[in-house]
Amino acid sequence: MKPHRLDEYPVHQAPLSMARTATTDRNFYDRNYFNAHNRDGGTLVITGFGVYPNLGVVDAFATVRRGEQQHVVRFSDAYDQRDTESRVGGYRIEVIEPLQRVRVICEHEALGFDLTWDGSFDAVLEEMHTTMDGPRPILEATRFAQVGTWSGTLLAFGEETVVDPSVWLGSRDRSWGIRPSGDPDPAGRRADEVREGHWWTYVPLRFDDYMLVVIAQENPDGYRTLNHATRVFQDGRVEQLGWPRIECTYRSGTRMPVHARIHLTTPAGEPVVVDVEPGTHVNICRGCGYIGDPTWVHGQWKGRDWSFANSIDLGDEHYRQMLPYGTIDHVAKATCDGDVGWGLFEHANLGRHDPSGFVGWVDMAP
Repeated sequence: MKPHRLDEYPVHQAPLSMARTATTDRNFYDRNYFNAHNRDGGTLVITGFGVYPNLGVVDAFATVRRGEQQHVVRFSDAYDQRDTESRVGGYRIEVIEPLQRVRVICEHEALGFDLTWDGSFDAVLEEMHTTMDGPRPILEATRFAQVGTWSGTLLAFGEETVVDPSVWLGSRDRSWGIRPSGDPDPAGRRADEVREGHWWTYVPLRFDDYMLVVIAQENPDGYRTLNHATRVFQDGRVEQLGWPRIECTYRSGTRMPVHARIHLTTPAGEPVVVDVEPGTHVNICRGCGYIGDPTWVHGQWKGRDWSFANSIDLGDEHYRQMLPYGTIDHVAKATCDGDVGWGLFEHANLGRHDPSGFVGWVDMAP
């Protein structure tokens, strides 16, 4: 093995060359996620890039929804650690100013964009994210999040759209650690002891004067395994907002949220109430490669220089039937003590969740 170019710099975290990860876990990953939307205009772009060093894979995806149509483009290739660039096929990420400005480019005949991200507030480092599957951690990751604006151009649905930062907003996260990737591990014991459910809510919101980041993850019985609630101000101050209590209302016969109320508390004990209206959505487990995607998952070996594009009809009955079994990203309009903001409402309520009143995988809202 040859040394890595980063070995020239004082950035080491373990007595290894930077050509290796500090763990041999096959599921080690290093990934970007971005979303962009024109508020309530009905267009939502979600895109991401990841490397999976112990699987030898690098990949990316981009998707855009408008109306009842969703276009998806995916890229994958061998990862050989030759450089530090975030690039695969016709997709690349350029860091212009770390933690502030990032350029994301997708070049494909089915979907293209050249978009520049500008952070509106300082990025916030979230609490360590851990998910257990019996005695084994299957997700153990660090992530930072940020809200901001987008500028550039988007080519989709046969037309070019100018992305105006006074209109186009979004959020991003950057995460790394252990996460199920590539082809699944053998089921083993879990084939007989299936997980009963999973509940997850992630809400980064951008207001004029501050950013809110709320995260909660719970077991089927409601026991919380991840909790984060912070407000970041323009001057960089970070205010902790206690233990978020989230009330979610679902459309009858589904698990699609139609409203959420988030109860927060300042360090002085003052209540902060956020009302969220979920809008245009994308199921990131259909086309974007997240766990459960039937066609492609992050880190899966697809061969060298692979790309694929397809369209999803969101009115298709099969697509609708699978919505209760995926993680859904919604454009979110929010109000907080009279302030109006926009952002992301990412939610999954799968299987049993006692606080929501769901007793099993096929149970839906009354």
